[in-house]
Amino acid sequence: MPETNKQQARSVACATFTIERTYPATPEQVYQALTDPVAKAKWFARGDGLTVLAREIDVRVGGRELVKGRWASGVISTFDAVYHDVVVNERLIYSYELHLDDRKISVSLATFELSKSGSQTKLKLTEQGAFLDGYEDAGAREHGSNFLLDALGASLN
Repeated sequence: MPETNKQQARSVACATFTIERTYPATPEQVYQALTDPVAKAKWFARGDGLTVLAREIDVRVGGRELVKGRWASGVISTFDAVYHDVVVNERLIYSYELHLDDRKISVSLATFELSKSGSQTKLKLTEQGAFLDGYEDAGAREHGSNFLLDALGASLN
């Protein structure tokens, strides 16, 4: 019998990174920028050539966040998250899948920790990523996370 469905080679490459930022804002303001739909839309999933197709956010344990967008190239990216731990003004932990078109490229665990530092807020992001089936991240996720945290800071001003 001829083989009609060739099995795709499966692989997982794991990476962990931590990024810290200090923002001239209160923990309450930073938390709001991370969790409020209007505030988060000012800095998350924005970019030249990106048309947002869907944006939903429900920050509570078991709640979901979804952002889907089409890039100028036609590629559709989908961020699909589930919140596992929510401590208001202090901590958020969620896992998320990232898809490009119909291909799941990664599954990650993201932990945001907020702490007061004088009149400012220290944010610590730790992300543990599993990059799937030959997807070569080459540090792009960490670079993108740095970009997003810079955009978060700009949105607080």
